[in-house]
Amino acid sequence: MEPRAAPALGYRRSPDQDAARVARHDVIVVGAGPVGLCTAIDLAQRGIKVLLLDEDDSLATGSRAICFAKRTLEIFDRLGCGERMVDKGVSWSTGKVFFQGELLYTFNLLPEGGHRRPAFINLQQYHVEHYLIERASELAGLEMRWKERVTDLESREDGVEVRVSTPEGDYRVRCDYLVAADGSRSPLRRALGLEARGHTFRDRFLIADVRMKAPFPTERWFWFDPPFHRNQSALLHRQPDDVWRIDFQLGWEADPIVEREPERARARVRAMLGDDVPFELEWVSVYTFSCVRMERFRHGRILFAGDAAHGVSPFGARGANSGIQDAENLAWKLAAVLGGTAPEALLDSYDAERGAAADENIRHSTRSTDFITPKSRVSRLFRDATLRLASRHSFARQLVNSGRLSTATTLADSPLNTPDVEAFASPLAAGSVCADAPLTAAHGPSWLLECLGGAFTLLVGVGRDQSATLGARVARLRAELPGVRVLLVGAAGSGSYDASQERVTRVEDSEGLVEKRYDLQYDTCYLVRPDQHVCARWRSTQPAAIRAAYRRALGYPAAEGTV
Repeated sequence: MEPRAAPALGYRRSPDQDAARVARHDVIVVGAGPVGLCTAIDLAQRGIKVLLLDEDDSLATGSRAICFAKRTLEIFDRLGCGERMVDKGVSWSTGKVFFQGELLYTFNLLPEGGHRRPAFINLQQYHVEHYLIERASELAGLEMRWKERVTDLESREDGVEVRVSTPEGDYRVRCDYLVAADGSRSPLRRALGLEARGHTFRDRFLIADVRMKAPFPTERWFWFDPPFHRNQSALLHRQPDDVWRIDFQLGWEADPIVEREPERARARVRAMLGDDVPFELEWVSVYTFSCVRMERFRHGRILFAGDAAHGVSPFGARGANSGIQDAENLAWKLAAVLGGTAPEALLDSYDAERGAAADENIRHSTRSTDFITPKSRVSRLFRDATLRLASRHSFARQLVNSGRLSTATTLADSPLNTPDVEAFASPLAAGSVCADAPLTAAHGPSWLLECLGGAFTLLVGVGRDQSATLGARVARLRAELPGVRVLLVGAAGSGSYDASQERVTRVEDSEGLVEKRYDLQYDTCYLVRPDQHVCARWRSTQPAAIRAAYRRALGYPAAEGTV
């Protein structure tokens, strides 16, 4: 098993503590969990000077968040550590649902090919944090400080000043913007007198990380009322290093202290596996959960992300995945504002977009919890009747809810979108996250999302066009849209294009999947944001319309300002 130690952990005195004047940074990120680390890495890759503070100096205990969705893996790719995550993680796309010992049905979360990443990987949170910290340590513009706790903060018109407590005393430091990614109990949220409101569910669950050699396939198995745990539910996931995650529903009356006792947990695991399967307990925890959110995620120059902003039940793996999408959404906007290419009003769209995503996740999470843990005799009868029907009828399977698994949120109502004015067969309208597809680039096989990268990009269909008019058209687009890259997608076998021009790349649609997934005909174009969400699309390249959509996606009013 890989060591859980990560580089550069431990307190070290910083120059800011001895500076004659209060030091200033572009952005301070508080909290070095997956959300804070992704935010800091993304900002640093965009040229922003970032200070990351965490009051601890160790990785997560236990596996905690383990299911990382396809969209999260695509974000990890852009942050420079996706390959490592996937190589270590356990990839899966198949799930099975059982009722009272009977297999009801099997589902596949990614039945089609032509995607670089799987539907999910299972990977313990301590591995994820380890890899993110190692990636962060490679970036010159990112400084991480451990065992440094923010004890006070003051937001001003020109920035934020915080007081930091260290093993050697306190000091003050300033920043233009502060990102609070300090977890569900968020001391910064409390310090500002803010709340996350919602609903706490009256139920308890036991998590057990179990090390064992087992013949189970790499699938998600969920049981309703199994013989080994009657009248409750259970969940089984495989992780790397022969570690398995097992969740047991306990009921609200269960004593959390008693249930955490190793012998008590072993008895539950033994009832599931049988007496002949040897295993070791690695970690045990009992938890309750809430579906809550802050009213607003932006408070002036302080922005909340991840569990500090919103919380959901663990069913569906929506916590960490949603938080990492928060990080991606916020980082490019902060970089654009700090770089002077966007107005500060762009940051309001972070609250609008990720607030809508939080509402969506809370709806899904609440419905899952209500189905899994019925609180009345009538709701239990309805659930069990639905489960019995599901073994024979596909319509009933649509009603079974063992946790609607995390997918990328479509930002359909974003103020940054330019709506369609023409008909498309593709569902990838403004607000959608881009679908990946295999390509052939000058250097060899590639992927669409890799070629889009993390900048504004105009995706243009060029078919087999080799004419001189193509070069002239691209030159015009580059001249009128200086902040936008151009990605030309041609049909397979269409040949290369002079990619030496700055911000212009031509690739081949090697399997025809870009054309299929985007309805990408000749001269069709999509304007893609730095977080790889579509913000506009047209049937033909129209510089004036593209320029207006670009301005809108940067948060400029329709008839004011310039870019």
